[in-house]
Amino acid sequence: MTAQITVTEGGIPHNTLMIYGLISSLVGIYLTYLNTVTGTQLFSFFGGLGAVAALIWGSSTIKRLCSYGIGTGVPSAGMLAFGSGVIAMLLATKFGIASPIVALVLGLVIGAILGYIANNILAMKIPVMIQSIAELAAVGALVMIGFTAMTTGSFTFSPLSVIPVTVLGATVNSFGTSLIGGGLLAAIFMLGSIALQHGFNACLGPSEKQDRTLMLTAEVGFLSMLMVAIFSFAFIGVGAMIVSVLISAIGWYYTYAQYITLSKRDAAAWLDSKPIVEAEGH
Repeated sequence: MTAQITVTEGGIPHNTLMIYGLISSLVGIYLTYLNTVTGTQLFSFFGGLGAVAALIWGSSTIKRLCSYGIGTGVPSAGMLAFGSGVIAMLLATKFGIASPIVALVLGLVIGAILGYIANNILAMKIPVMIQSIAELAAVGALVMIGFTAMTTGSFTFSPLSVIPVTVLGATVNSFGTSLIGGGLLAAIFMLGSIALQHGFNACLGPSEKQDRTLMLTAEVGFLSMLMVAIFSFAFIGVGAMIVSVLISAIGWYYTYAQYITLSKRDAAAWLDSKPIVEAEGH
């Protein structure tokens, strides 16, 4: 386990990406608080943008960790990030306006503990293990709280757990129709974890380039954001949902087009494939 790749030649150092991703994610998530200030739900999409920023940071972290040659560690790192991140995120939503910062701190603490166990008890002996798992848990927490804010319009616990419904003229709180009770939090978990690990998992190899890898991560992140925007129809107004869908679709189209351009740049050749025509009678 000696193959260390901390930055692609000509790329951005990981620590720089981490700082940009962390700040951008927190700013995006906190901008959803404009919903409370303005009494609307139109600013919910900022949570999704914050989640995408965290995913780009996390993709760089996965590359840094998995470049030590841990085999199937790319997908498992994504699942570990969100498995620990969801704990931090759910606990943090009880802290009101401080929820995103608490999610970040709890994610770092939980991840550091898991990284220590992996490195010192399971004896994986990877130099960047503790820091990387701590970062990934924090990324998982930020992505989930960002997508949650995009879906419900808020990053506090109540919209996650209960939704007011009218039954026979009376308004009651329903757990079954909430983000957690309805199972959509589990869908957000999978959408985030796939987006986190797919970029490096798809681009790794001797021809891997940092800009192409991170662009693919952003593309899958916006695709996940688009799905989350559709989920939000059950929780926020139609106008706010349409705004979220449009911004997600624009972000996805742009990053997809950029990824195709970068793939053509790095490919040895670009050939348009055609369907294989089978002879009749076979």
